[in-house]
Amino acid sequence: MVSERSLAVLRAIVQDYVESREPVGSKSIVERHRFGVSAATIRNDMALLEEEELIAAPHTSSGRIPTDKGYRVFVDRLADIRPLSATQRHAIETFLGESNDLDELLGRTVRLVSQLTRQLAVVQYPSFARARVRHVELVSLAPTRVLCILISDSGQVEQRLAELDQPADEATLARLRDRLNEVAAGLTMADAATALSAETEHADRAHAEVLHTLAATLADQAKITRSDRLVVAGAANLVRTEQDFAGNILGVMEAIEEQVVILRLFGEMAADEGIAVRIGRENAAFGLGDTSVVSTAFAVPGRDVSRLGVVGPTRMDYSQSMAAVRAVARYLSRTLGEN
Repeated sequence: MVSERSLAVLRAIVQDYVESREPVGSKSIVERHRFGVSAATIRNDMALLEEEELIAAPHTSSGRIPTDKGYRVFVDRLADIRPLSATQRHAIETFLGESNDLDELLGRTVRLVSQLTRQLAVVQYPSFARARVRHVELVSLAPTRVLCILISDSGQVEQRLAELDQPADEATLARLRDRLNEVAAGLTMADAATALSAETEHADRAHAEVLHTLAATLADQAKITRSDRLVVAGAANLVRTEQDFAGNILGVMEAIEEQVVILRLFGEMAADEGIAVRIGRENAAFGLGDTSVVSTAFAVPGRDVSRLGVVGPTRMDYSQSMAAVRAVARYLSRTLGEN
């Protein structure tokens, strides 16, 4: 059994090594932390931690660094997830609040998280398989050309052109728009497509092409699962930490670029409640044995859950990364729910 003081020594080693990238010795622990014991006592604690494979000597240096197992104990038992400051929270609300649509919101989200954590940030695109039609708008561009605009309750906006066999005036389009919203609003994409297809069978020629175009658009959206795509930012942060990876960082970059690896990992992490952390060799099956991943879910009521996270070396500021990912994910869920 590891004593409480030994665990406190482990916390000090993790914090000092993450900050300095230098192996940590007993003398520096005594000088930097208030344990109230001698360096010899700290060395005994470090010996116990080494026996438990929580720390290791990287070379002949007297200093020690955390192992993957040591980081795991730190995250599970010792990490202090400090709330973000009022200034940081205000920056999140201001920066993300300026987004005009979902694509911009997700792009801003990963840029912000990468800045807060100094890691590579990834966000899984929400799936809209269960999104519902909020509104349909028709805009006349020419006597026989109509722009069909579909707005979902998830914020998606889809636009398609419909070419009419005969001209339609504004009054005709207004009546058709009212009918479309009466039929489709509140339905899922698939159900709305079916409903509009049924309407097409009874519509006159002036309306049929518009109905057909909208039905096709809805059917296309019902088939799209955009959760198989990631938005990424902060690759430069990963490159700057290249010396923290024992292997070639190109393998990590390729896995992120291919996206399917991170998506599979996110899929496994979805079983964990709250903030999920995978460290080093826990990711070996995904070819990311030198990498740590911190992620959490964000959701919009009535739609599928997606994930937001960071990817970096095992020498990561876990407390800061966990706090930032959690805070931004909460804001993201709230923003998507409101808008």
